[in-house]
Amino acid sequence: MSGLSLRDQLLQAGLVSEKQVKQAEQSQKRQSFTDRKQVGKKDRNFREEQRQAELQKQAEAKAAKDAALNRKREEKAQAKARWAEIRQLVEQNRIARPDSDDYFNFVINGKVGRIPVDTSLRERIVRGEIAIVRCDGHYELVPAETGQRVKEREPRAVVNTTDKPESTPVDDAYKDFVVPDDLVW
Repeated sequence: MSGLSLRDQLLQAGLVSEKQVKQAEQSQKRQSFTDRKQVGKKDRNFREEQRQAELQKQAEAKAAKDAALNRKREEKAQAKARWAEIRQLVEQNRIARPDSDDYFNFVINGKVGRIPVDTSLRERIVRGEIAIVRCDGHYELVPAETGQRVKEREPRAVVNTTDKPESTPVDDAYKDFVVPDDLVW
C-alpha cells in the first residue's frame, strides 16, 4: 500500500466510491480553473485601474497646462487693454513740445533720456506740474494729474523727475579741515 496514491488507498479501503472520486476531481479542476480566472480578472482590474489613474493624471496635467495658457492669454489681453488706455490718455492730454535746442535730461532705467523744452516747460516739470510719460517708444509731456492716472495703470510708464541724484558722502575725518579757495599748486 505504500506505492499507492491516497485516492487509490481510499478506494481499496472502501471508504469512497468511484463516483465520489470523479466528483472530487471535477470540483478540484473547476476550483483551479475559477482560481486562475479570478487571478486573471483581478490582474485585468488592477491594470484597468492603473490605466484609468494614468489617464486621469494626464487629464489633470492637460487641464493645468490649459489653465496656465489661459491665464497668460488673459494677462496679455489685460496688458494690451491697459496700454491702450494709457495711449488714449496720453493722446488726449498731450502737451505740445516746442521746437527748441534746449533739452530736459532725465534718467530712466540707467539711461539718459531727453526731451525738447523751453524755459517755462522746464520750470513746470521741475515743480511737478508736468509729468513725462513713455508711450509707444516716445516720451510725451502730460499734466501731472494725467501722469498720476497713467502711473496707476502702469508705474513703469511714468518718468520720475523728482528724485535728486545722490550726493557723494563727505568724509567725516576731514570735515574740520578748511580747504582754502585760493590754493595754488
